[in-house]
Amino acid sequence: MSQKLAGKRLAVLGTGKLGGILLRAYLKQGLFDAARVTATVKHAEKAAALAKELGVAVATENRKAVHGADIVLLGVKPQVVGEVLKEIAPELTEKTLVISVAASVPTTYIEQHIGDKVPVIRAMPNTPCAVGCGMTGICRGSHAAAQHLEIARTMFDAVGRTVVVDEKNMDAVTGLSASGPAFAYIILESLAEAGVKVGLARDVSTLLAAQTMKGAASVVLETGDHPSSRNEHEKGIHDCEVADCVWSLLVRCRWGRCCRLH
Repeated sequence: MSQKLAGKRLAVLGTGKLGGILLRAYLKQGLFDAARVTATVKHAEKAAALAKELGVAVATENRKAVHGADIVLLGVKPQVVGEVLKEIAPELTEKTLVISVAASVPTTYIEQHIGDKVPVIRAMPNTPCAVGCGMTGICRGSHAAAQHLEIARTMFDAVGRTVVVDEKNMDAVTGLSASGPAFAYIILESLAEAGVKVGLARDVSTLLAAQTMKGAASVVLETGDHPSSRNEHEKGIHDCEVADCVWSLLVRCRWGRCCRLH
C-alpha cells in the first residue's frame, strides 16, 4: 500500500463501468483497505451483489457513503453530477479530496456545487485500466495543491500511466486516450481480419495482431522514438497480400464506424 494512501478512507460514487474498473484494480493491488472503502450504486440488488463480490460496503445513498471519507471518487454519469454534488456537499470539508472521472465536467462546475476550499482533481482514465495498462490525464482545480495531485497520480499510476495537463487540454485527453482504445480496436480488427482472409485461423490471427500492436506500442514507449521513424525500419509493408487486406478493411471499418456514429 502506498504511504500517500495508507489509512485513507475511499468513497466511490457510481460503481458502474469505469468506477468498477478502478475500484477492482485498487482492491486487487491493495491500494486501499477494503474495510475503509465504501461504494455506491443505484439499485439495492446490485449493491448486495457488489458487496458480496468485492468485500466492501456498498450502498445506494451517496451522502451516507461519503461521510468520513478522505477521498471521494466521483464516477457517476456527467448528467447527474450536479444532483450528486448537491446531495454530498454537506459532508465535504477542506480535508476531503474529490476526484472526478466524469467526462467533460470542469472543476469549476464541481467547485460551485460543493462550497469553498474543497480540493478537486479532474481525471480522465480509459478502460485498459482494467488490466493495468490504462492512460489517465489529470488536472487540478483552484483549491487543489501539489499533494492532492500526487495522491491522484498515485491512484492512477496503479492502473497504468498518468500525465498532468492544464484543464484546457482535458477535452483533448478525452478524445485521444479515453476514446483512443475504440480506434485501436478498429485497427486490431482490421489486422486480424486480414490474417483470416489470407488463411490464418481466427484465434491465431487475433493473437498475432494483438501482440504486434502491443509490441509496437511498447517500442515507442520504451525508446521515445516517433512512430514514423520506427515505420522506416519495417520492410515490405506495401508489398504483401496482408497489407492490401489491411488497408482495404481499415477503410471499410473506419467509414462504417463513422456512419454509425453520425
